[in-house]
Amino acid sequence: MTDDADAGDDDGGGNGDRSDATTRHGTLVDWREWGQAAFDRAEARTEPILLYLTAPWCVACAEMDAATFSEPRLAAHVGEGFVPIRVDADRHPRVRERYNMGGFPSTVFATPAGEVMTGATYLGPDGFRGILDSVRGSWDAKGTDAGRVPRALQDPDPPAGAVTAEIEAHMVEQVAASFDEEFGGWGQGGKFPLPRTVEFAAKRDRDRAARTLEAVHAHLHDTYDGGFYRYAEHRDWSGLHREKLLDENAALLRAFVTGYLYTGKGTYREAAESAADYLTTTLWAGEAFAGSQAGGDYYTLEPSDREEADPPHVDATVFADRNGLAADALLALHAVTDAEGPRRYAERALDHVLDELVEDGTVTHYRDGGAVGATGLLVDAATLLAGLTTAVQVTGERRYLDAAREAAEEALDLQAKDGAFLDGPTVGPGLLDRPLRPLDTNVELADALIDLAYLADEHRYREAAGEALSAFAGAADRMGVEVAAYAAACARHHYDPLVVETPPAGSDLHRAALRVADHEKVVVPGDRETAVVRRGTERSAPAADPEALTARVGETDQPSLE
Repeated sequence: MTDDADAGDDDGGGNGDRSDATTRHGTLVDWREWGQAAFDRAEARTEPILLYLTAPWCVACAEMDAATFSEPRLAAHVGEGFVPIRVDADRHPRVRERYNMGGFPSTVFATPAGEVMTGATYLGPDGFRGILDSVRGSWDAKGTDAGRVPRALQDPDPPAGAVTAEIEAHMVEQVAASFDEEFGGWGQGGKFPLPRTVEFAAKRDRDRAARTLEAVHAHLHDTYDGGFYRYAEHRDWSGLHREKLLDENAALLRAFVTGYLYTGKGTYREAAESAADYLTTTLWAGEAFAGSQAGGDYYTLEPSDREEADPPHVDATVFADRNGLAADALLALHAVTDAEGPRRYAERALDHVLDELVEDGTVTHYRDGGAVGATGLLVDAATLLAGLTTAVQVTGERRYLDAAREAAEEALDLQAKDGAFLDGPTVGPGLLDRPLRPLDTNVELADALIDLAYLADEHRYREAAGEALSAFAGAADRMGVEVAAYAAACARHHYDPLVVETPPAGSDLHRAALRVADHEKVVVPGDRETAVVRRGTERSAPAADPEALTARVGETDQPSLE
């Protein structure tokens, strides 16, 4: 049995059996798996829970295993007074969203009902010893009253409002105000690449988008092994965290493709192609893409020394959500370069996910031998749908449109009365029975639903997207650059995206449409002989060749922020 094997439901199921801790994790703690049985044991023994969220790519997690959980007295203390549960955060996304303490590892102490008593990220032996004593004292004094439900789950209803032009205008102001004019990127502390923010800015503030792409390329790109590191601890892009995750690399690949689409700059294309090479070599798991590659000191070695060293571990788990993002990005690269390799890998990954992880539209998060992930998660439906709608636009394949429709119908079942989408079924141990409305995933799904509305010619998908966006609009004036994708989706909904109806995929007019410098457009390949450009109810005259199509796009009314 593996550490994360469950009885058919990765987040809510599981048998709670002990994992083989000493051989699989190198620790002395007698870990149990996430599942109802572990919570039942805590209830029966009247003991608090130690919930440890880790990830296979996390260097600090391995360090805490070696320094803290391998200390005999600490392991004994845990075994005597707590029920320890170890969670792979990549395999349990809903657990991650409810119990993440701001990074990995996340060390969480909870009541048998799953309510949070306290938590931290990395803890060395001394810090962990102190928090154990503190939690034990709080438990002895207060019992279950020592726990609390996180605020996001106490009052989960988002502040609703109207989707207006002001949302996009506010975000344009935020992009300018939060920009680091000295070092590039956004914020005055640690630097995250924020690829969706780069894409928002590429259409509305090209200079700041370009300066950020250049900073990311200069500081986060691994010029030897390929791929992009996660982030930098400091404002000047120093203090690198060198883990490489599939979803983050896919998002950056798409951001560089977007930069190339708008500027034609060769270095952006080269960066995108380098990222694609990394995905299709190091992260290729045979039939689809692996989830991540760990960080470590390996990346600080000179190239000649790397040749003699073993590269960091690759987690070969195929996740539905991350493969959807990878396919989306690789197809975007093909769309603007005609490179066939990225397209072939994207289609193979999508086909594998559809064959192995999707049944009647319901997506399973992952399968790994006997371990089976949760089904019906919003993150899987949203990102897979994004990959499928891009595949329809690029390939014109009917099978991807049919699969997109099925995935959308399953996702619509997660839409709450307030319009927002829940992150999954409200069942399971701990806090999984409390609804959560993640903004980022709602945006991803809304964007894909807008695409699908035009590809399938079904307005109800656009209506569902609008309801989801409206559910958060009351807080739009307080949103920062980290959620710029929300403003982009609102703009697409408010103004209607640019839509280009073309002859069949692969034709000159179709290829020209894919290259129109608007990454928020929708390309609808069909049986037409000419192309038509439309926005809302306005339709252009037919275009019979790429030059005429370019002219029709230029004649189309463009939204203005003024």
